[in-house]
Amino acid sequence: MNNNLKVLILGSDANAYYMARCTHEAYNIKAHLIAKAPLAFTKDSSILTIEYFDDLWDEDKCISHINDYANKYNNYNILLVSSNETYTSFIANNHKKLNKNLYYTKQDINIINTLINKELFYKTYKDSSLDFPKTYYYDVKKDTKLPDLGFPLVIKPANVVKYNHVTFKDKHKIYKVNNIDEYKEIINNIKNSDYDDKLIIQEFIDGDDSYLHDAVCYVDSKGIVKVLSFAEIGLQERTKSMVGNAACLINGYSSVASKKSINDMKKNIVKFMESLKMNGFYEFDMKYDKKDKKFKVLEINARQGRCSYYISPLGANLIRIMVDDLIYKKNLKYLELNDELLLSFVPKSVVKKYINNEEFKNEALRLWNKRVSPMQYNKDISIIRRLRVLKRIYNYNKEYKNSYWK
Repeated sequence: MNNNLKVLILGSDANAYYMARCTHEAYNIKAHLIAKAPLAFTKDSSILTIEYFDDLWDEDKCISHINDYANKYNNYNILLVSSNETYTSFIANNHKKLNKNLYYTKQDINIINTLINKELFYKTYKDSSLDFPKTYYYDVKKDTKLPDLGFPLVIKPANVVKYNHVTFKDKHKIYKVNNIDEYKEIINNIKNSDYDDKLIIQEFIDGDDSYLHDAVCYVDSKGIVKVLSFAEIGLQERTKSMVGNAACLINGYSSVASKKSINDMKKNIVKFMESLKMNGFYEFDMKYDKKDKKFKVLEINARQGRCSYYISPLGANLIRIMVDDLIYKKNLKYLELNDELLLSFVPKSVVKKYINNEEFKNEALRLWNKRVSPMQYNKDISIIRRLRVLKRIYNYNKEYKNSYWK
């Protein structure tokens, strides 16, 4: 059935790698990646092919490169997969320009923008089935008075795409601010950069990393949720560019939230996603607020997230789901993924030393020998890549030791 199937993935990061892995696991074929620059996650891999275009963040050029590939394989059905917000936006904005043999999740660019732009996100959906942290919006070009939320508080860009495309001194993906001096310094650094949009300034919801939770859902081409997971994150990444991403999580498990709170949140996710009438994978980043026993949504990625691979070994291969839905027009069965499964990017030494929640830590260690690591795939036979991945895993010890995020 897959004789005339190709998978084209945009990007070269961890997300792009595990989607190529899902392709190989499902169909034993190599996905083709087009990316802006080499990254260690996908470099020298034996399960994919890759080519680089330094103009890939130019929307018209990106669409042109995609269509060039589609024309080259015009007798194939090609699944087109985005690994980040920039490419997701390009696809959603160019349905009419993309070749007819390309299959991709149909997303409305106007709705995509309300998910990608954090100001639009919180304002658009404030009366939806979802709950959010207390939030202020700060215009770096106009505002001078800093909102008083007490400390600690969180600062992050409202316009993620624009922010990702600028560089400046001591740039962080997300800032946790502990006092007024840090507050002023961070705001000034951003004001003096090329970023000219709004900032999100938010209350910090009390609780360590185990209060963070992740949900992945797939909405089929009819607008119905067909896959839903729910996981507790015991440890998040700690580097400036990666904080907010899960480093260790357990699906089907929570040490801090009740089953009722989780089931209520699952219902809210389904209600919300089906109200959008959009197709595709979505990842919910949430934090459990023990004050009111509700999950506060921090963001929704309009694509699979960096850690979403864990749903694949639970029976929901991300690539196969999209192929079955978009190309073969199958009626997908509903899969609520409740089995316990541990995913970890980090080594056991980091789990033992840096997970604060003892209950989560013990459960992670109990599940350790059956864990999944998205970057370690035994059928990827490249020795160079394997050594690079092992070095990366080992280096996590240094990253957590020197982390700015405590």
